[in-house]
Amino acid sequence: MKTEQVLADLKRRFPYEPEYHQAVEEVLYSIEDLYNQRPEYDNVNLIERLCIPDRIFSFRVSWVDDKGKVRNNMGYRVQHNNAIGPYKGGIRFHSSVNLSILKFLAFEQTFKNSLTTLAMGGAKGGSDFSPKGKSNMEIMRFCQAFVAELWRQLGADTDVPAGDIGVGAREVGYMYGYYKKMTRQFTGSFTGKGLAFGGSLMRPEATGYGNCYFLLNMLATKGVDIKGKRVAISGAGNVALYTAQKIMELGGIVVSLSDSDGAIIAPEGLSQEQFDYIFELKCYWRGRLSQVPDKYPSLQYFHGQRPWKLVKCDIAMPSATQNELDDSDADALLAQGCIAVSEGANMPSTAPAVHKFINSRILYAPGKAANAGGVATSGLEMAQNSQKLSWTAEEVDRKLQAIMADIHAQCVKYGRIDDNYVNYVRGANIAGFIKVADAMMAQGVL
Repeated sequence: MKTEQVLADLKRRFPYEPEYHQAVEEVLYSIEDLYNQRPEYDNVNLIERLCIPDRIFSFRVSWVDDKGKVRNNMGYRVQHNNAIGPYKGGIRFHSSVNLSILKFLAFEQTFKNSLTTLAMGGAKGGSDFSPKGKSNMEIMRFCQAFVAELWRQLGADTDVPAGDIGVGAREVGYMYGYYKKMTRQFTGSFTGKGLAFGGSLMRPEATGYGNCYFLLNMLATKGVDIKGKRVAISGAGNVALYTAQKIMELGGIVVSLSDSDGAIIAPEGLSQEQFDYIFELKCYWRGRLSQVPDKYPSLQYFHGQRPWKLVKCDIAMPSATQNELDDSDADALLAQGCIAVSEGANMPSTAPAVHKFINSRILYAPGKAANAGGVATSGLEMAQNSQKLSWTAEEVDRKLQAIMADIHAQCVKYGRIDDNYVNYVRGANIAGFIKVADAMMAQGVL
C-alpha cells in the first residue's frame, strides 16, 4: 500500500469531503508499515474496503413546525463496517452536519469501537436539523419523521444508534419511542435511553469520565499527579461538563469551558458553586455561558473565542467539536508548558496541531482512544438490555475504568517508539486496525 496513492484515489472518487480525507489520512500513515508487512491484506484490497463505508442511507426529513409550516432537512446514516459486531455509533443533529463529517465520524467510530474490546462495528448518522431554539413538540415531530425513514435499517443486532451533538436523552427517547411503535418490539436498539426504559446508569457521564481515566493512565507513565494541575476544557455539553466534574473530584483545577458563542475563563479555577451553577444552566435551563458573569463577575467571558490562548494550563481537554484546536492554538499551549492533551471530542485537533504535539513529545491522546468511554458504556448498556438486567453505577464505573485502562495498554503496546515515547495516535490506530482487519480477512470478501 502506498498511502499517497490510496488518498489520491479516495479524493478523486469522493471530492469535497475534507473531514473524511483527514481522518483516513491519519490512520493510513499510522498503519502503512504494518499493512505492507502483511501481503495477504493487499491481495484482497483490504485497505480500500476498510476506507469506504459498507453503505450510506440519505433521505429527506419533512416535519411540521409549531406554526404549521412544513420544514425539510436532510437525514443520513453511514454504516461503515460491521466486521466485529453490529453497526454502532451516534446520531448528530446540528446545522453543520454533512456527509463528509458523518463519513469521518463513522470511520473513526470503527476503530474506536474496536479499541473497547466489545463486539461493536462502526456507524454514524445525523441531520442538518438543529434542536436549538425549537420547542419540545417540534423536536419530537422531527425525531419521529427521522426514524420513520430509518427504522428498517436499525435493530439490536443490526445497527444501534445513540446520541451525539444535539442529541441527548430527550431526542433518544423520542426516536426510540417511535422505533418501538414501528417495529412493535422492545429491544436494545438504541443506547443512551432513559433509565425507566432500558438505559444504563453512568451513560451520561461516561465519555467525560472515561477521558479522565485515560488521562490518569497517561500521566501515570510519567509519574505525574492530576492534583493541582490547571486543566483547560472546551465545550459545555455532557462530555465537557462531566469531564470538568471528574477533574475537580480528582483535585484538578478547571480553568475554562466554552460553547458555540464563546469561552468562559476562571483564572483561579472554578469553585464547586460556580460549576454547579454552570451545570444547571447548560443542562436544565439550556442557557449560554455568556450569562455566567452576570452571577459571577470574577469569571471572564470572551465572545467568539476558544480557551486555548486565553488562559495558562497544564493540561488541555478539547471536548467540543472537530478541528476546534489548530496549529496556532497548539503553539500557544506548548509555549505555556502544557504537558498533556486528551481529546474528549472526535478529531478536535487539526492535523498540523497533532503533529506539533507529537513532535514536542508531550502526552497526546487522540479522541478515538480517550473518548471511547461513551461508546464503551453504550456497549455495556447493550449487554444489560440483552440480559434484561440493570447494573449499579459502581459496577458500570468499575467496568469503564477497566476498559479505559485496557485501551491505554493497547495504545502503549503498539505506540511505543525507539526513545521510549508513546505515540498514542499510532498505537490507537494500529490496535484498532488489527482487530477489524483480521475479522475482515476471516470472513472473506463481502
